[in-house]
Amino acid sequence: MPPLSDILTLTLATAWGATDLLRAYYRGYSATGDVLELGVQTQSDGPVTAADLAVNHYILQHLQTHLPAAAFGYLTEESYKEQPHNQRFPQPWVWIIDPLDGTRDFIDRTGEYAIHIALVQNHRPVLAVLAVPEEDRVYYALRGHGAFVVDRQGNSQPVRVSSRSQVQTMALVVGRRIWGDRFKQLLAQFPVQRQVRASSIGYRIVKLLRHEADVYLSLSGRSAPKDWDMAAPDLILTEAGGKLTHADGSPLQYNRGDISQWGCLVGSNGTNHSYLCCAAADILTQV
Repeated sequence: MPPLSDILTLTLATAWGATDLLRAYYRGYSATGDVLELGVQTQSDGPVTAADLAVNHYILQHLQTHLPAAAFGYLTEESYKEQPHNQRFPQPWVWIIDPLDGTRDFIDRTGEYAIHIALVQNHRPVLAVLAVPEEDRVYYALRGHGAFVVDRQGNSQPVRVSSRSQVQTMALVVGRRIWGDRFKQLLAQFPVQRQVRASSIGYRIVKLLRHEADVYLSLSGRSAPKDWDMAAPDLILTEAGGKLTHADGSPLQYNRGDISQWGCLVGSNGTNHSYLCCAAADILTQV
C-alpha cells in the first residue's frame, strides 16, 4: 500500500488528465482537432454522455494501472449498476468517483460541472479531489491535513470556509432547479433566507469554499444524492473547517451497500451547524 501522500499525487495527476478530457468534450473537439460528439443517452436516473463514459474509463484506468488491485474497490456513477445490488465493497480502501458531476449542466453549457474522486476507509473519506474544469482549479484534501486549491501552474494555497456567524448575514446555496414541495416548504421556513444558485453538488460546495455561501441543504424525495455526489465534497468541506452531516448531526457514511444518502443533509461553515440541523429537523416534522 503506497503512502496516502503518494496516492494524492497520483489522484491529482488523474484529475488534471480528466479535466483536459472533459474540457475537450465540452468544446466538441480533441487536442488534435477531431470532433467529439456528446452522444447523449436519456436514462431513468438522468442523462449520460460519451464524456461521462470516457472520463470514467480514463480515471479507472489511470488509478488501476498504478495501484495494487487487491487493496482497492471502485464505485463510480457509471459502473455501479454492474455491481451486486446493495452489497458493500469488501476491500479495505474504496474509490468513490463521479467522472462528471452535473451532466445536465455539461450538456447545457453552464460551466458548472465538476469531477469528484474520493478514497474511503471504514465508511469515511480519507482523501478527496474535486476538479472544476472550467476554472482550471482542483480542490483537494487529506484527512487531518486541511484543504487546498491548486491551479494549472501548480500554485497551491489553503482553503478555509467563511467565519460568518450571524444567521441573517449567511447565504444558502441551492440548485438552479428546485424540486419537491416538501423541500420548497423547508427552504421557505429555514433560518437562512438569502440564497445563491449553483448547479452541480460539487459546484455548490465550492461556493462555500469561496465564501460565496455559508450553508448547503438537500432533501431526498423519490431519489437522493449518491455516495459519489457527496464523498469528495464531504472531506474537502470538513477539512476546510466546515461540517456536512445528516440533520440529526450524524456523519455521512459511504460504501454501506445502499449508495443513496437519504434524508436531509446539512452542510455549513460550522459556526451554527447544530442550530441549523435542529431547525431543519423541526421544520420537517411540520411539513
